[in-house]
Amino acid sequence: MHFSFPSAVVAALISCLLVGKHAEASEVLDIGKDNIEAIVAQYDVVFVNFYAEWCKFSRMLAPIFEQTAAKIKADYPQVNRVALGRIDCDKEADTCAAYHISKYPSLKLWRSGQVAKREYRGQRTMDAFVQHLTDQLKDPILPIGSIQENEAVAEKRKKRAVYLHFSSNQVPYWHNVQRMAAYLRDDCPFYVVFGSTGPGTSRPSGDTVVFRELIGSVSQVYNFNEDVYQGPLDDYNSLNQWIYDRCVPLVREITFENAEELTEEGLPFLILFHKADDLSSVELYKSEIKKQLLGDRNTVNFLVADGEKFSHPLQHLGKSQADLPLIAIDSFRHMYLFPDFKDITTYGKIKTFIDDLHSGKLHRVFHYGFDPNEAAAQPVVIEIGGQVQAGEHVPVQDINAPKKQAGGNSQSPPESSFRKLAPSRNRYTLLQKDEL
Repeated sequence: MHFSFPSAVVAALISCLLVGKHAEASEVLDIGKDNIEAIVAQYDVVFVNFYAEWCKFSRMLAPIFEQTAAKIKADYPQVNRVALGRIDCDKEADTCAAYHISKYPSLKLWRSGQVAKREYRGQRTMDAFVQHLTDQLKDPILPIGSIQENEAVAEKRKKRAVYLHFSSNQVPYWHNVQRMAAYLRDDCPFYVVFGSTGPGTSRPSGDTVVFRELIGSVSQVYNFNEDVYQGPLDDYNSLNQWIYDRCVPLVREITFENAEELTEEGLPFLILFHKADDLSSVELYKSEIKKQLLGDRNTVNFLVADGEKFSHPLQHLGKSQADLPLIAIDSFRHMYLFPDFKDITTYGKIKTFIDDLHSGKLHRVFHYGFDPNEAAAQPVVIEIGGQVQAGEHVPVQDINAPKKQAGGNSQSPPESSFRKLAPSRNRYTLLQKDEL
């Protein structure tokens, strides 16, 4: 007896067989909550694609990721050296939420079991991926002859750097320092001077860890602040925290180059807009943030911005260069102005400003004014829409905005400016996010 199958059915069967064969041959590891910890601990470097099957950008990336995995395995056949993995965020929603995935595809990298601070944002080609992973596999600690020799070369003269003065790479804490260097390689380069005695050390071995930060230059003479670690070198947690606090400052500068990355951290911005040559206001802001807001570093990003470069956000606030310095919050939906920069030294005022954002009070007060039942603090007089009004933490509107209605404002606060610097919809499928 002769059986005839429709051609579509035959094609479907062949497709299923090919897909099954392809899946078996895949060099990309399927990762989920049950194996992620084991996999990232097993390999020196793990490159992970967080994706969704329905996302067109994820579908475009899938074959390129497969090709990259095959190429990497051929280039690095050593056991446990490097692996590529994927996480289906529809099936592993909790895992993706734990890593704050807000768009597909998101590409994150683990080094020595630790997830890198910055995700991959480069080209999505096999060559670009291979080069990125090759760079990640290089030793993160570079040997040099001396600090002075290194800093004399312009491309090696970094804003922040860690210098190790070790007798050799056989010291018992070498592996721990390598882990730190790998994790912080995007923030601080690590250099080692073998066989030299570091400054300010009382250790018999002479082994020392030194942090140096470039603070300025005059007539091509560069000035650095230097800080020497005084704790035990074999105490991983103590040394790691000391290095991290210096390489990743509490207050960072926002630029057009890092704005997308900062928005991805998912925290509202508290920004000091300043004139380029106004270093005293920047130092005062940093000092007060450290004194008053250290406990809020996980809920707000503390930033400084050159007011000339970021003139557009100032226009949204109805301000100009003449009004600098000033402080504002950008919640990624709206912007709110701190009434008076000088009030930053009044203990508690900047903390209240942030708390009012998280509680929703900033938005409510803007629209409806203060609750008459609230215990009123001494109000700050600020100008709104050309009218002098009393009210604490009420954001400034554009000078041409409609006048404030009784008890509140008929318009929304100025829209977020930095939201426009977030990841592009031409490159990612963005998940819906409300005001932070």
